[in-house]
Amino acid sequence: MERTLLGATLAVSLLVGASGCVTPRVSLAEGPREYVATDYESVLRKWTRTEDLFAVSELENYLTATATFESWDFRWAYVVRYVQDYRLTIDQRKKLLERTLEETRQRHQFFVALYGGERRFNDLTKPDSAWIVRLIDDTGNETAPEEIIAITKPNALERTYFPYSTVHRQAFRIRFPRSTPEGRPTISPQAKWFGVRFAGAQGNSELVWTIEETGPTDGASASDPASPNAPAADPRSTTTAVR
Repeated sequence: MERTLLGATLAVSLLVGASGCVTPRVSLAEGPREYVATDYESVLRKWTRTEDLFAVSELENYLTATATFESWDFRWAYVVRYVQDYRLTIDQRKKLLERTLEETRQRHQFFVALYGGERRFNDLTKPDSAWIVRLIDDTGNETAPEEIIAITKPNALERTYFPYSTVHRQAFRIRFPRSTPEGRPTISPQAKWFGVRFAGAQGNSELVWTIEETGPTDGASASDPASPNAPAADPRSTTTAVR
C-alpha cells in the first residue's frame, strides 16, 4: 500500500515537474520595504524552496528538503508580521528590525526542514549524517556551514511562521559565512543563482534561488515599511529521481 501511494505521489511530482512552473526570482538588494502583516505568507513562499530525492527503482523517498532563505527582504516581512502578532511598540519594532536586518550582513541563514529515509541519518548536526550541506552558486562557489543548529522541538512561533515544520520533519537553522577567509563573497555578485546542496551516497539534491537580473526587490520603497505591497509567487518545488 505504501509503495502504491509513493508511486502515485512520484508520478504526480514528475508530471508537475515536466509541465513546468514559474519559479519566483529574488533580489538580494537591501533597502526599505512596504509590507503589512498579511503579506508574510506570500513573502515566505517567494523565499522557500522544496526538493524531493526519490529512488525510482525502489519507490523510496530518500530526502525531502524544504528551506527558507532568511534574506533581508524576508526578514523585513517577518518582523512586520511579528510586530503585529505580539503587539510591539514603535520603539520595539525599530530595535527588532535593526537587529534582525544587521544579522543578514553577518551571515547567510536558512531555516530547513527534512524528512525521508531513516530519521536518525537526517540529523545534520551528527558526524554520521547521511548528508553534507553546502552553499553554492553558479560561479563555482561552494561553502561549508559555519553553524548548524538543530531545532529539536519547534515552538508555536516556528510552526506558525514556518508551517512546513511539522512533527514529521527535523528542523534546523543553517548558517553560512558571507565571505571566505580571503574576503571573497560566498554568493558572488556576478551569480545568476545560488542554492543549498544536500549530497550523500544516495544522491544529491539542490534547492535553487534564481536572482533577478535588474531592478529592486519586490516591495522595495523608501516609504514606511507598514504600507501594503505583497509579492506573491509559488515556491520552486521539484523532484530528483535516482534510478
